[in-house]
Amino acid sequence: MRHILIKNGVWIVGALIGGIAGFAYYYYVGCPSGTCPITANPYTSIAIGAWIGGLGFSIIPLHTTKKSTKSI
Repeated sequence: MRHILIKNGVWIVGALIGGIAGFAYYYYVGCPSGTCPITANPYTSIAIGAWIGGLGFSIIPLHTTKKSTKSI
């Protein structure tokens, strides 16, 4: 159960960071003509950034395998 909570927490943190990055991209780069499908609207920039951030953080390994110290 704890593993699931940690994994979801990592995904949520990644989504938050990605959403902030998506808004920063909209704010600083944006789309001057308004025809860009992702960067013309701040909501889509935040949503796409959160999705990419969540996916990016979800590939981080959360645990390492324990090495056996038993001798045969």
